[in-house]
Amino acid sequence: MPQAPRNEAAHIALIGLPGSGKSTVGRQLARRLKIGFVDSDQVLERRLGCSIREFFEREGEERFRDLEQQVLDELTRTSAGSEACVLSTGGGVVLRAANRAVLHERCTVVYLRSAPEEIFRRLRHDKSRPLLQVADPFARLCELYAQRDPLYREAAHFVIETGRPSVATLVNMVVMQLELAAQSPVAGVGEGAGVARNGT
Repeated sequence: MPQAPRNEAAHIALIGLPGSGKSTVGRQLARRLKIGFVDSDQVLERRLGCSIREFFEREGEERFRDLEQQVLDELTRTSAGSEACVLSTGGGVVLRAANRAVLHERCTVVYLRSAPEEIFRRLRHDKSRPLLQVADPFARLCELYAQRDPLYREAAHFVIETGRPSVATLVNMVVMQLELAAQSPVAGVGEGAGVARNGT
């Protein structure tokens, strides 16, 4: 597995398909580590003044990806005295090589890997995901997985298989990986935290 950044202020970035739990796990992870949490999609929507779905429909995906790249660059920059945070990224952020490089070089990147079947179970009634508003959303998820899984792996320092564990279990798994790599931004974070065996 590639070496995670040595910068103590490096952000922890969560990547993965839409619905893989990046925002939910990210909030709990940030609370556990006692650091900030940023959802890049929320930052984008505030900047756009509308939902991502609306912008997709009006301006197209390429224009959205331009703005997404700009926001990612801003969010991952660190400077003297800056503090680490947990960053939840959009599902398609890895489509651009520049974004993958920025994530890998500036952040400790955790790929929350979910099978298309599991994501479909979670998202089948969600109308807010622009790429899934198609006749066969499961087939679309399978296409996205086939296209993006290698890209997520390229950007990631760690891969966490999400399956059906509870959010708390997934947070424990991430913390354990950070500790093993000596990358936890808070000394002693997660002491005694094991991986639960009875995730729901």
